[in-house]
Amino acid sequence: MGKNIVFTFLLTSVVCSGWAQHKEDRSQYVAYRTPEKPHIDGLLDEAQWEQASWSTAFVDIEGDQKPKPAHLTRMKMLWDEEYLYIGLWLEEPHVWASYTENESVIFHENDIELFLDPDGDTHHYYELEVNALGTIWDLMLTKPYRNGGKPINGWNINGLEYAIHLEGSLNDPTDQDEYWSVEMAIPWKSLSQSGPRYRPPHDGEQWRINFSRVQWQVEPDEKGYKKKINPATGKPFPEDNWVWSPMGLVDMHLPERWGYVQFSDLPVGKETVPFKMHPDELVKDELRKIYWAQRDRYAQMKTYGHSLEELGLETGLKQVNFEVSATRFKISSPSLVDEKSWFITEDSRIWKE
Repeated sequence: MGKNIVFTFLLTSVVCSGWAQHKEDRSQYVAYRTPEKPHIDGLLDEAQWEQASWSTAFVDIEGDQKPKPAHLTRMKMLWDEEYLYIGLWLEEPHVWASYTENESVIFHENDIELFLDPDGDTHHYYELEVNALGTIWDLMLTKPYRNGGKPINGWNINGLEYAIHLEGSLNDPTDQDEYWSVEMAIPWKSLSQSGPRYRPPHDGEQWRINFSRVQWQVEPDEKGYKKKINPATGKPFPEDNWVWSPMGLVDMHLPERWGYVQFSDLPVGKETVPFKMHPDELVKDELRKIYWAQRDRYAQMKTYGHSLEELGLETGLKQVNFEVSATRFKISSPSLVDEKSWFITEDSRIWKE
């Protein structure tokens, strides 16, 4: 066995035709309350972590059509009034990292990434990348890149606490490593665009979330490791992308395809509750089908449709309302659980009012 190293930190500062993915294909996790804050050391060995269930193993970003990942990756989540706690475990025979400056483009080497959209509207969502050295890149996306979204690199998860544990030796090809793990505490208040008006989630509330592991093929060199070169191209082999909830495409910036975390007020390890999909996810999925059909139509004809008939669509929704101009649209349908309605616009934002 190699050396054990612990790093601990406190941070203060596509046109896509159709909508093929069903909500049943999205991974689900129930996060329970922890009675006390874990010690953030990267080890994941405290009682509350032992009582929390591991997620399903990560899969290829494209899903079952691709081979299973070569190394196991999985995660756990807990929460309390102040923090969302995330633990990640990455099997790794060759722990490699060289980026030491925060805000580097860390996915150019091996890393683990978190994507989080608390209100599920696909806008103003968060991305956090970290490598085995503990170097991070945290940013906020105003909206998906397909809709002209911009990354705000100056945004930080203020108050983030995180730690890396290595069961092995960093950048040493002379031995074989076992794994590296990440433990983080994300303050709820850092995830709010409303300043001090933040809050922890309610019991039963569901957020959209996903994780992605970027994995390159490596080989030894004088500095430890380097990307393995494909002799046929003279360039590094393409990276693998292993994710918790499969996307169907090599693109993490489709927030509507991420998985779900459901928050439970129950203490971890006491009782369990089933994940129960919110009925309105059906309404949102049907509206997204219309959104994609509108995008396809506009790409071909430079106009938006004014009805389901014009788009050649059928839907299970009882009522669909169209508001269309030359360059914009807003489509709505009633909620299945109350008197409000869901709306989606040409920039893919979806919300209820």
